[in-house]
Amino acid sequence: MPSAAASAILEGMPDAADLRVLRSDGVTWIFAGKTALFRFAGGDSAMRNIAVAALRQIGFSGTQVAAALGLTTNYVATLHQRGQRDGTAGLVRARGRPRTVTEEDWQFARQWRGEGVRDAEIARRLGVQQSTVLRRLGPARVQGELELEEAAAPGGPAAGREEQPPGPEPEALPERDGQGPEQPGPAPRPEPGVVPPGFGGSPGPAPGSGVFSRYAGAMLLHAYPGRAGEILPDAAGGEAREAALLSAVSMCFALGAATAEQVKHLAPAEAGPLAGLAALPSLRSLRPRLAAVADRTDPLELQAAFAAAMLAASPETSGVYYVDDHFVPYAGAKPVAKGWNNKRGRAERGRGDTHVTTADGRAVCFVTGEPSGLSVTLPKARAELAKAVPPGTPVMLGFDRGGAYPAVFAHCRDNNVHWVTYRRAPLTIPAMLPVLTVITVNGRTRTIAWADETVQLKDYGEARQLTLFEHGRVVLQVLTSDFGACPAALLGWLKSRWREENYLKYAAANYGIDKICDYAAGIETNTKITDNPARKEGNAAVREAEKNLAAAERGLAVLLADPAITPADKNARLIPAAEQAIAAARRKLDSAKKARDAIPAKLPANQIDPQAQVALLRTGRRGLQMVLRLLAHNAEHWLSDQLNAYLHDDDEYRAITRQIIIRGTAGIIVFAPETITVTLQRPAEPRVARALALLIDQVNAAPPRMPGDTRPLTYQLTASPAI
Repeated sequence: MPSAAASAILEGMPDAADLRVLRSDGVTWIFAGKTALFRFAGGDSAMRNIAVAALRQIGFSGTQVAAALGLTTNYVATLHQRGQRDGTAGLVRARGRPRTVTEEDWQFARQWRGEGVRDAEIARRLGVQQSTVLRRLGPARVQGELELEEAAAPGGPAAGREEQPPGPEPEALPERDGQGPEQPGPAPRPEPGVVPPGFGGSPGPAPGSGVFSRYAGAMLLHAYPGRAGEILPDAAGGEAREAALLSAVSMCFALGAATAEQVKHLAPAEAGPLAGLAALPSLRSLRPRLAAVADRTDPLELQAAFAAAMLAASPETSGVYYVDDHFVPYAGAKPVAKGWNNKRGRAERGRGDTHVTTADGRAVCFVTGEPSGLSVTLPKARAELAKAVPPGTPVMLGFDRGGAYPAVFAHCRDNNVHWVTYRRAPLTIPAMLPVLTVITVNGRTRTIAWADETVQLKDYGEARQLTLFEHGRVVLQVLTSDFGACPAALLGWLKSRWREENYLKYAAANYGIDKICDYAAGIETNTKITDNPARKEGNAAVREAEKNLAAAERGLAVLLADPAITPADKNARLIPAAEQAIAAARRKLDSAKKARDAIPAKLPANQIDPQAQVALLRTGRRGLQMVLRLLAHNAEHWLSDQLNAYLHDDDEYRAITRQIIIRGTAGIIVFAPETITVTLQRPAEPRVARALALLIDQVNAAPPRMPGDTRPLTYQLTASPAI
């Protein structure tokens, strides 16, 4: 009987095993029994592939089809999968060899090589292997250091180079089967830095007046109100070229370059215009110039200016800030201090950063140094925050259980700062009965049970405690110094503390806050206060003496309870000997305690070991790069929030902003004497394109400016998503 699939398509078709192929006079016939299914020319491989896919979909097995047509079963399976995935476009492939690369193409390739385009990109444009480019053009010369004149904006009066001629108008390209337009024989490709005609299917800017960049979407980061302000020009000493360099590095961090070394993976001629540079400098120029800027910058003043600019751009109306420690591991050979790495659950060498963020997850300030606890780093972080917050503004600091210590609470109280945190285990038994309250979360009503009371904390004093109940049991206790705040608001603020955790997670993954910023370090004598090994030995001697005393006392008790020993022997000989042993053990214990107490518990490391050394990394260079990374993070944070007002996608709006718009949108940047115009490629997804168009209208209402440049930036979208 025919298969179910075959019967459903061809009623009355014979057994599926009766599949025959007849070739006669250059024509191929495919029969199932006496029924002719296909007829095509013998050399028409495209029709043969369609027949193979159709036979498999009808119900014939791959083995039967392969045996009848003289093909391998693997090739039949491949054709079947292509047909299901791509339809006829996957079955009909272009015949013949790829087009030949002409001498005119290689002339373009030599020009691209001279402008710094990588061999891999040249091979992609020509449609050849990278080894072919290397064999034809030879090894690429190492890029020398760029002159300072090259830092001028493209198209500006100080550009110092001639405009390149526009490329020829491209002809209509014929479609290849399932593979898009076929590459033409001549090379009408636009050169780097030249506007491709007909950009986006609509009339583009005048040829030669703009720069094409695959990273043009990152230009929207300049729209962050007060994103850089005067921070970068001030850090650069008022030099516009150095301010543009710092802005370019921050843009590279936003594009996914986690370190300064990874900047080399970006196209220099297309990433430089994002900050007004003709091209990104090579690493041989970039490292010294960044180091020179960092060495003449005061890290504390730079961080204070950064914090003030961030709060001025988007004021924190709630007054709630979150503080948390972040361990940065170090894998080098220098004697860096050790700290506790929570990610790996062990002590490792590294640095300790303390970050302060707003309630919505924006970075405000940070302090860095040797690993330590929050009780040590909080005063420094609070002092940095106090410089940025306007005087008299109420401030509440939120932190997790890692900072719930009386010393932290007392420091906040002494500086008129409220605090809120979780209570460390074990949780206490509340003295008040729970109160039922109905709240609304995301449009849903929920009943919660909580108790509000005043408790006494050891070494601190009175504090407010909120106890949350679920199913009749205590699940959470919140401690705070604010006795007048709404309990629901306190719970909401503490729940929002997870934005600090998300900030640390995604800033490390996307902006490289864990990466080393400088390899140089000063080796100094280690004077850090540390545990004294001699004290540990004294504690061990005391514990041993206590064990001996306990053993002697147990021996006397056993002696008194033993019925086999006569009272006369006990009284005359055994009991006095046991008492003497106990007295000797007590004297040894007293001596061990006196010797132990005379030994300091902690000493400077160099007193314990005269050879103790510690490596101190250059804080100024790390501070400058961290400011550039956090600028990029906050700009993306603001941009994604503004985009989501039109996108309404709370799950993916951050990823859409980062991957589709900032890192995935190409465009043309036109540098005119009075203005800078950015024409962005329209995203292919309609909802993203609509949201981006509305965001651009919002940004254009108050045009931003590049750091160190007075020309306003305006944005627009192309009419078509294709370039």
